[in-house]
Amino acid sequence: MIQFLIHEAADSVGVATVDIKAGEGVKGLYMDSQNPVEVVALDDIPLGHKLAMKDHKIDEAVIKYGFDIGRVVADIKQGGHVHIQNLKTRRW
Repeated sequence: MIQFLIHEAADSVGVATVDIKAGEGVKGLYMDSQNPVEVVALDDIPLGHKLAMKDHKIDEAVIKYGFDIGRVVADIKQGGHVHIQNLKTRRW
C-alpha cells in the first residue's frame, strides 16, 4: 500500500496519503517516474502533511511539486514531519 506520494525526483518532501505513525516503515511513490521509495517515519504524520525525504538544515529550502515552498527554521531529519514547527513560508 502506498502511504505517501512525491511529485518529482527534485522534491525534498512527500505528502502522506494516510495517517502515518512514528516508527512505521512507510512506502511511497514518485509520481513522475513511478519509482517506489521507503522511509521510516520519525513522527506521527497526519494525512495531507509533509514527510521529509532527506535531512534538512536550518535556512535550506524545502522543495514540493518542483517549487521552493519555504525555508527550514529547525533541523529536520529524513522521515520527520515537515510543518509549521520547522518550516516557514518565504511569503512572510
